[in-house]
Amino acid sequence: MKANIDLKKKMPPDIPGYIVMVFGPGEIDSLGLNEKEASFAKSIIKKDESGVVSLNRYDQKIFVHYIKAHHNRDAFLENCRKAGDQVLSYIRDHGLDRIYLADKPESPDEVLAYCEGMVLGSYTFDKYKTENKDRKGRLKSLVLVSTQIPESRVRRLNNLLDAVLFCRDLVNEPVSHLNAVRMAERMKEKGEAAGMNVEVFSKKKIESLKMGGILAVNRGSTDPPTFTMMEWKPEGPVNEKPVVLVGKGVVFDTGGMNIKVGSYMEDMKCDMAGAATMASVACAVARNRLPVHLITLIPATDNRLNGNAYVPGDVIKMHNGMTVEIVNTDAEGRMILADALSYASGYDPGLVIDAATLTGSASRAIGDVGIVAMHKDAEKEMKQLKMHGERVYERIAEFPFWDEYGELIKSDVADIKNIGGKFAGMITAGKFLARFTAYPFIHLDIAGPAFLDKKDAYRTKGGSGMGVRLLYEYIKGMAGH
Repeated sequence: MKANIDLKKKMPPDIPGYIVMVFGPGEIDSLGLNEKEASFAKSIIKKDESGVVSLNRYDQKIFVHYIKAHHNRDAFLENCRKAGDQVLSYIRDHGLDRIYLADKPESPDEVLAYCEGMVLGSYTFDKYKTENKDRKGRLKSLVLVSTQIPESRVRRLNNLLDAVLFCRDLVNEPVSHLNAVRMAERMKEKGEAAGMNVEVFSKKKIESLKMGGILAVNRGSTDPPTFTMMEWKPEGPVNEKPVVLVGKGVVFDTGGMNIKVGSYMEDMKCDMAGAATMASVACAVARNRLPVHLITLIPATDNRLNGNAYVPGDVIKMHNGMTVEIVNTDAEGRMILADALSYASGYDPGLVIDAATLTGSASRAIGDVGIVAMHKDAEKEMKQLKMHGERVYERIAEFPFWDEYGELIKSDVADIKNIGGKFAGMITAGKFLARFTAYPFIHLDIAGPAFLDKKDAYRTKGGSGMGVRLLYEYIKGMAGH
């Protein structure tokens, strides 16, 4: 389904079906149903306490969706998103590809959250399927009927949802169709269409910048690396110093010479989810013209192995001149991120946030329901980010960043080593990155939720796009919108 919510002021006659949301059984009497329909809806709701009641008229389907109230507003909005996904199966069962949603004038946030769940839940990645591509009942159009919700608000939501689906598309693409060069091209095309300035550094430029981490990881590949810079600089931004987003762009990770075994390589096309997330956030910010100066940096390569691949024991000189002992070639993401974080210093940023599918430790710690995070000199910003995470239900679990963890990455032969041992792996990875920062810094490890083995309500199987809504809401909050 295209990420689009159409807005109309009036319910047209003779429509095939529409949805009404209710938050309590008492609201059913105000829906204009006949006595038999109202009685049936009440009986179902009383028995189930939630869910969808399908009313079949001769030429029309009516879906009464009861969403039980919740004392926590953030949780209630999330329930509305999940309800929007839930109703899709009923629409599909009735063979409808166009549905109308009736307004609840007193609850615009809940209505839009419901729309959000429907659009995101409708996503499929089937561009390479040759059979059953036009499945009957797939939702093609969602029409919101409202005189209260401004068109501008719907337009901004559409732009955000389009960014989430762009992120999912990138993550779901196989490396056979999305190497580092092609990913940079896709980001450049999307970014320029959104109004950003986009520059893609070639391998020659990366070499001239002495980005040793990116070049080391790329040594085993037949494809060149890229480094993409996207800038949104509106007139009169609210921030004096830019916010910089950095995303890990490992388009496929074999583990290198420390090759992944068993099924651990199976989903490694998703190892560029951090890059997809940050580029998508930038596109949403630019398309919605938020008055925030934003720079996005995407280092990208695959991590493969051949006779020239980097190996354990190598010492790599990074962009900032620091030396790194390679202990494990499968700790490659931090190597390319480190060069980008060092390069970010040249912008004198007010805040830098990175996102990366960085460690298995993060996913083992909290699973796929949240994002592991740490910060350096960004306590206020982290607090705000966590608040917005609760609001959009892309929640953050903050881990300690004590100095003692930095001791674990000390090297005997270089300044630091690229892995800290078997304990607190997600934290020592963050400590490694922090060595390349000289500004307020937040590290987001999205290894758990970035790619799902099965559908989780409106977060569909495969690339989830998690992190896009979180960071967009945070930047929107900075802008005072």
